[in-house]
Amino acid sequence: MATAQSSGPPPAPRVADGRTPLWRAHNVYRVVTLLYAGVWVVLLYPEYRRPWLAAVVYALMVVWTAYTVRRYVHRTGRTKRLVLADQAVVTVLFLASEFVLTEQQMATGLPSVVTTWQPVMVITAAIQFGVYAGAASGLVSAAANFLLRGYLAPDIWMDTLLLVGVGLVLGLAADTARRSTERLARALRAEAATAERERLARSIHDSVLQVLARVRHRGAELGGEAAELATLAGEQEIALRALIATTEHESTSDGDADLAGRLHALRTARIEVSTPGGPVRLPEPMCSELVSLAREALANVERHAGESARAWVFLEELPDEVALTIRDDGPGIPQGRLDQAAEEGRMGVAQSIRGRAAAMGGTVELDTAPGEGTEWEVRVPRPAGCREGGGRR
Repeated sequence: MATAQSSGPPPAPRVADGRTPLWRAHNVYRVVTLLYAGVWVVLLYPEYRRPWLAAVVYALMVVWTAYTVRRYVHRTGRTKRLVLADQAVVTVLFLASEFVLTEQQMATGLPSVVTTWQPVMVITAAIQFGVYAGAASGLVSAAANFLLRGYLAPDIWMDTLLLVGVGLVLGLAADTARRSTERLARALRAEAATAERERLARSIHDSVLQVLARVRHRGAELGGEAAELATLAGEQEIALRALIATTEHESTSDGDADLAGRLHALRTARIEVSTPGGPVRLPEPMCSELVSLAREALANVERHAGESARAWVFLEELPDEVALTIRDDGPGIPQGRLDQAAEEGRMGVAQSIRGRAAAMGGTVELDTAPGEGTEWEVRVPRPAGCREGGGRR
C-alpha cells in the first residue's frame, strides 16, 4: 500500500513588482536630465559666480546618479532608506545653486545647476511610498525652488503645479501597481495551496484514509473494544477530510473562501455532497465555521447512526442567505433525547451546531423521528457586500 509523502508546503510564488516599469522609466529620466544639466553647466560655466563649485555639484550629481540607478535597477535595492536619502541629497544639491549662480542669473530665471534633474526626488518618493508621499515631495521641491529664487512669479507657480502633479499622478500609478502585485501574489499563493492540497488529498486517499476506513469497517465487525476504535477511526476520517479541505492560504484577495469546494472534501463512500455548480464564496471565518458544523453533524452520524448509515450534505445558495442541510438515514433521535443530554451536561450538539449557527446570526431546524433518520437544516445570512455566485461587491 502506498504511503503518504510530503516534501513540505510549496514555496511562496515570486511575483514581479508591478512598479518595476516605473522604476525603469525613472532611471532613464534620471540619466537624460543629468545629461541635460551637463549641457547647461558647460554653457554657463564661464559666467557662474563660483565655477569650481558648479563642477563639484555636477560631479556629485553624476556619482549619485550612477549609484542610485544601479540600486533602483534591482528590487532589493529599492529601499525606503535610499529613497529618503535621495530626497535629502537632491534637495541639498539643488540649493547649492545659491552659491553658484549670480544675482543676475537668478533674476533672469536661468537654470540652476541641477535644473530638470530635481524632479527625480519626486518620482522616487511617489513610486516607493505612493500618492501622498509623491505630493509631499513635490511640495518640498517647490519650496526649495522658491527659497532659491526668492520670488513668486508665474514660472514658479507653474513649476509647483508640475512637481506636485507629477507626484500625484505617479503616486496613484504606483499605488495601483502595488495593489495589483499584492492581489496577484495572493491569487498565486491560493492556487499553489490548492494544488498542494489536492496532491496531499490524493496521497492521503491512497494511504491514511484507506487505513482508517479499513479500521472502521473491521472494528465494527469485531465489536467490543474494536467497535470503539472503529468509531474513533470514522471520526478521524471525517476530521482529516475536513483538514484537507481547509487551508490557511485559500482565501481570495477579499478574504473570501469557497464553501462548496471545502464541503466536497467531506465525501466518502457513505457521505454524498451536493452543492451549486459554481463556487459559493463567503468570508473565510464563516466558511470555516460551516465546514466545522457539517463535520460535527457527520461525526454524530458516525457515532450514533451505525455502520450502514448513509449521509447527505446539501448546500443551497440564496440571494440573502446560505442553507446547509445534513441528512442521514439512521435510526433518528428519540424525542426528548437532546434535552436529556443537555440536562446531563453533554452539550456537544447544542454547542457545535446550534451554537455555531447562532454565532453567525443563523437558525437551525432539526427534523427527526425514530426510524426516520435525522436532518439538520442550518440557515445563515449572507454578510453585507457578499453577493450570490461570487465574492464581495
